[in-house]
Amino acid sequence: MPTIEKTSFSDEVLAQFEERGISTEAVLKQIQNFHEGFPFMEILKAATIDDGILKLDEQEVQEFVNIFDEKIKSTDVYKFIPASGAATRMFKNLFGYKDKYRDYSPSAADLIEDSNVAPAYNFFDNIQKFAFYQELKEQLSVEGIDLDIAAERHHVAVMDKVLGKGGMNYGVLPKGLLKFHSYADHVATPVEEHLKEGAAYAKQENGLVQLHFTVSPQHLEAFKAHVAEVKGKYQKTFGVKYDISYSIQKPSTDTLAVDINNEPFQEEGKILFRPGGHGALIENLNEIDAEVIFIKNIDNVVNDRVVADTITYKKVLAGVAMKAQEKIFQYLEMLENPENLTANDIAEITRFVEDELCTISHLKNPARATRVEWLKTKLNRPIRACGMVKNEGEPGGGPFWAINNDETISLQIVESSQINLQSLEKLEIVNNATHFNPVDLVCLVKDYKGNKFDLKDFVDPKTGFITLKSRNGKDIKAQELPGLWNGAMSDWNTIFVEVPISTFNPVKTVNDLLRSNHQ
Repeated sequence: MPTIEKTSFSDEVLAQFEERGISTEAVLKQIQNFHEGFPFMEILKAATIDDGILKLDEQEVQEFVNIFDEKIKSTDVYKFIPASGAATRMFKNLFGYKDKYRDYSPSAADLIEDSNVAPAYNFFDNIQKFAFYQELKEQLSVEGIDLDIAAERHHVAVMDKVLGKGGMNYGVLPKGLLKFHSYADHVATPVEEHLKEGAAYAKQENGLVQLHFTVSPQHLEAFKAHVAEVKGKYQKTFGVKYDISYSIQKPSTDTLAVDINNEPFQEEGKILFRPGGHGALIENLNEIDAEVIFIKNIDNVVNDRVVADTITYKKVLAGVAMKAQEKIFQYLEMLENPENLTANDIAEITRFVEDELCTISHLKNPARATRVEWLKTKLNRPIRACGMVKNEGEPGGGPFWAINNDETISLQIVESSQINLQSLEKLEIVNNATHFNPVDLVCLVKDYKGNKFDLKDFVDPKTGFITLKSRNGKDIKAQELPGLWNGAMSDWNTIFVEVPISTFNPVKTVNDLLRSNHQ
């Protein structure tokens, strides 16, 4: 690649870097990535039951629930909820409907035959089942439209009221503030469902429930206002006190865009920067000072009547991680005095790292000192227990055994974009995968001496990726940082646990709210 020096940038451009808190070195590295690309992940095989994924029986499930229930009494717990995304993509098909049928109302046959907007037919046909139905009905009645008359539902005015600023504004609001679920006496947003979940499994002995939402700057005040409106009710209902905090994705984690020649893309003399993807949130996560952190996306919530599995398996994941941590701490204390270790001790610790933590050394018959140092390094890392659900065609990264930069083999969550699908060997591995990652994690982020890990030390920078975008009709390239639960946690101790599909209920399109677990 051509050599690019700091002096290649004008003073005005350098000032733009400084304004965002991005070092020139970081920008040069990003440009280098555009030139060189990112390597594919070297996957060896899919993680499956009894080969990287734990499958627990009822007795084991209860054992881990008990471990968590006991340990939480003296543990600082947080619930971390990525909630930055706008709901625009939820309504992609409805926007398409508006654009196509602005001037006339289509027949049902038109909708069914038009695959691009056919979901709109399902939306209209089931409109009374959505939690926002009553609000929509009331707003439309002011304009003389009766939402209970089928013929009047198929009208662009309905779409305008759902999506536009003159109505509910769902086209631009964040998912967290939309009405998802209906109950006898109220409707609930995802924010409210997370408050309820937090009270169920993140309540500490003093009644404190700590939640942290990552939000977009333009939505921060709306989140605060909504929480202020509803949290009192849930504090009273569950006998808890909520401590709710917020953060935004740092401008310093944005990545620059380039043109097709890998030159920084500029508009009116300004470099174009784009958000670096959810991997940027490792910075936000790193600022949470807690021993245990639950991570779950804002839209993965369910109706109260089916939430029991979610609560149970959140506790299970935490219990699994806590039990492993207890053993890790014991072994790290033993490794502080390696002269006192017997050959059997070292063999026992090695078996634990390989069998329980699924981290296999590339070293063959290393010297004792080398083995001890490797064990220390692999044990003294953050821990994550990740729920894995059976693959039923839902999108999501998969659990694989992979070769890491230091040539060790370990478990990784890998997205399809990180895999060379042109290789028949890799494609066969992917096709043999039985599970996928629903973004259901419990993280333990303090070491055996009580110090918080610096999570940035455990990121694999080679696991970013490049995508093609369009900007005002011009082709550009964008760069995403290693994903939060992918490369950003590449060097963590990782445990995969099978969890029921009932714990995975994302809302990617508005019609997902018609699924049984949201009704």
